[in-house]
Amino acid sequence: MNEILNTILNINQNYLIIGLLVVFFTLEQVSTTPFRFKQRGKHLLENSLFQIVLTGLNIFFVAIQVYSIEWLNAQEIGLFYLVALPFWVKLILGVILYDLTTYWVHRASHKVPLLWRLHRVHHSDTTMDSSTTLRFHPLELVLIYQTGNILTAGVFGTDVNSMVVYYFIIYIFLFLEHANLRYPKWLNNTLGLVFVMPDHHRVHHQQEQFYTDSNFADIFIIWDRLFGTFKMMPVEQMKYGLVEFEGEKKQSFLYLMKSPFIKMKRISSEKPTTEINKSHT
Repeated sequence: MNEILNTILNINQNYLIIGLLVVFFTLEQVSTTPFRFKQRGKHLLENSLFQIVLTGLNIFFVAIQVYSIEWLNAQEIGLFYLVALPFWVKLILGVILYDLTTYWVHRASHKVPLLWRLHRVHHSDTTMDSSTTLRFHPLELVLIYQTGNILTAGVFGTDVNSMVVYYFIIYIFLFLEHANLRYPKWLNNTLGLVFVMPDHHRVHHQQEQFYTDSNFADIFIIWDRLFGTFKMMPVEQMKYGLVEFEGEKKQSFLYLMKSPFIKMKRISSEKPTTEINKSHT
C-alpha cells in the first residue's frame, strides 16, 4: 500500500489530466455516444485553453496552498490533533473531508451571485464531453476551491498528502462524469448509492435550474442524499448548458474568460418542464 501511495503522491497532476483526457477523448471517438455533436476538435481546443491558463496560475497559487496547509499542520491546528489517529485513517478521512468541503463550496457557488459568475463558465458548455472537465474559470479554482482546501486543513487538520490523493481520485471521477460515453444503468442503483455516477452529474448539467441546482458532489453522492440535494431524470430528456450562453460566440474561450465580469441574467426556470421519472431514482 505504501508503494501505491508513493506512486500517487509523485504523479504530476498535469500528466494525470493529459493521460485521462487522451483516454476518454479517444473512447468518445471510437464508441457509440449518447449525445452527438460536431466540431469536437475545436471544442477540445477551446476547453484545453482553460487548463493551460490554470497551469500558469498554479505555479504561484499551488505553492501558497501547500505552504498554508503545511503551516497549519506544523502548528497542530485542527480537530485531528485532538486525538491520535493512525496514518491511513487520517489519510482516508482527509480525502472524505476535502470532498465534503468541496460539496459545500460547490453548492455555495450556485447560490452566491458573485461565485456563480465564475462557476457558470463550467455550466456554459452546451455539448458536454470529457474536455468539459477542463472548462472551469481559472480564478474559481485558484481563489475559491483552493481556499476551501486551506479551510479544511484549518478546521480538521487534514494534510497535503490526503489532498494530493483527493485530487488523484477526483480527476478520475470528473472525467468519468463528464465523458460523452454510455455507462451501464445498473451503476446508478449499486455504486451510485454512495459514489457519484455519470448519470448523476449529467443531471447537474441539465439546463433547467431545478436540476442544475442539485447533485453537487464530486466523489461521494451520499452528501447530496444526506443534505437533500439529490435529483434524477432520464438521460434522454437532458439538454446541457445555460440558455444565456447559447450561440457560437458565447462558447469561445475569450468570451467565457471575460464572462464573469459581464452582467448576465440567469435565464432558467425554477420549476422543471420535464417530469422526474421515478424509475430512474
